[in-house]
Amino acid sequence: MFEIGNSLREARLRQGLEFSDAERATKIRPKYLRALEEEQFEVLPAQTYVKGFLNTYAEFLGLDGQLYVDEYNSRYVTREEDEPFRPRQSAPGPRNRRLESSVVLVALVGIAVVFGLVIAAWKSGDDSGNKAPIADTGVRTPTEKTVVVRAARGTTRMEVRRDSERGEVLWAGTLGNGREQSFKIGRKLWLYVQHPAAVDLVVNGRATRAPARLLLVGASGVERAPAAN
Repeated sequence: MFEIGNSLREARLRQGLEFSDAERATKIRPKYLRALEEEQFEVLPAQTYVKGFLNTYAEFLGLDGQLYVDEYNSRYVTREEDEPFRPRQSAPGPRNRRLESSVVLVALVGIAVVFGLVIAAWKSGDDSGNKAPIADTGVRTPTEKTVVVRAARGTTRMEVRRDSERGEVLWAGTLGNGREQSFKIGRKLWLYVQHPAAVDLVVNGRATRAPARLLLVGASGVERAPAAN
């Protein structure tokens, strides 16, 4: 047995992360992240949200998300589903059967909706974790301009947006040591790199080091981006 909240908080502080950093990567609101660290699970809407958010947040911090879900289950989840079924003494009439069927249908629809919301929240944060690198065949059309971001000297958090810090999010997650991601530049790309010393950039075949945490990448090369507002 281990302390769920303290373990999450220590992992976040060890990496120098704020709740805003975690929210940007996991899409989980800071008040829910704080509730997980303080083990105030009643703040979250339902047990399914607790398990989904707990797995996503733990994976974001580089921890084993399933281990935290299992610990939560063993300490907080009730086992009402294990109670024996007691059959009715008399057969229900047609009206009762219609009522029971309606209740069952509504319950199934509710379960499906909650499950869908949890899956959507889980996938939007991803995690939870490393994304598989995009295969780079090395074949480029003459007009295609690209940048390859490679974690050559360690693992780093990274976020990539189109045009500026307020542009469309193209990728956000943890880039594992030795992994890389490739992006079409378009007009310009905005990059946030938590550990720039760990990263190499290859812009249209030209390699360079990441000079800062906030970067602008264009067809002509890499430059420092203005600080986020």
